[in-house]
Amino acid sequence: MNVLVVLIPISLILGGLGLAAFLWTVRTDQYDDDQGNAARILLDD
Repeated sequence: MNVLVVLIPISLILGGLGLAAFLWTVRTDQYDDDQGNAARILLDD
């Protein structure tokens, strides 16, 4: 039972860090790719 006292806060902290990293990548436009594969197929070179 003592293990849960340690593991639950650690999992919440790691989950929060993952969420913060995801939100940071969204806010800094890491996923904006106008010339990506989906748009590149429509262009005629």
